[in-house]
Amino acid sequence: MLRQVDAILLPPPPHMVGDGFRVHGFFPGTHRLSSYRTSPFLLLDYNSEFEFPPSDKARGVDVHPHKGFETVTLAFKGEVAHHDSYGNTGVIESGDVQWMTAGSGILHKEYHSEKFTKSGGLFQMIQLWVNLPKRDKYTKPKYQELKKETFQNVVLKNHAGEAKIIAGKFEGQQGPANTFSPIQVIIFELKKGKTTTFTSKESWNTFILAAEGSAEINGQTLKTNNLAMLKNVGSEIQFTAFEDCKLVYLSGEPIDEPVVQYGPFVMNTKEEIQESINEFHSGKFGHLD
Repeated sequence: MLRQVDAILLPPPPHMVGDGFRVHGFFPGTHRLSSYRTSPFLLLDYNSEFEFPPSDKARGVDVHPHKGFETVTLAFKGEVAHHDSYGNTGVIESGDVQWMTAGSGILHKEYHSEKFTKSGGLFQMIQLWVNLPKRDKYTKPKYQELKKETFQNVVLKNHAGEAKIIAGKFEGQQGPANTFSPIQVIIFELKKGKTTTFTSKESWNTFILAAEGSAEINGQTLKTNNLAMLKNVGSEIQFTAFEDCKLVYLSGEPIDEPVVQYGPFVMNTKEEIQESINEFHSGKFGHLD
């Protein structure tokens, strides 16, 4: 049974996060989706293709805290540098992914790499916030720098293109990202005029972003920079590419637990939020210049 499209979400007006990320906040935000409807994903910010001029000063987001979830940055164009209070550093380039587990609490900063700052150019990224189950919210923070060479590539049915698996399993192949709950993060690169099908888990919340080109998703047209939200009924998904396109597939098993959020802290109770604020102000998240 085909899994129907629940809605095609248009990109909300862009806003700046810091001075280096010009994003469309698909959720939470103007579309007013419940946290359970998007779970385990808490936030989807999409920096559609935008040209930054050369600069002498790196643009980005200065030091800030997180606790209780993970931040995931997918780089399509441009480069992003990362530093955190656990001593992790790295630069992701076009095609790479940065996966940071905030867990029990961390400080970090993200900004354009030195090379990209000097040259300027086209910049296109996705940032996800992925919730952690209650049992893992106090896990030790960690950082995964996932280079594109480590992704598992699967040739799609009908030779319609390739699936690049970042997280989860697809067609028997496992992506390199370590996750705390069952999710799939996959980039489908499809060839113009080709059709392919695959099976999804109908109980998982599933979203598909058209990062490049346009395609038909189970009978509905998905244009560039739009987001498809699928219903949780049926399991078969069919893609037909109107042109060469790149689709970002996000699917995960909902975490059926209370979500209490205060800015960069996502916990299960108000008391845990207050504890997080106290820990941050008392320096328990470490130090980062």
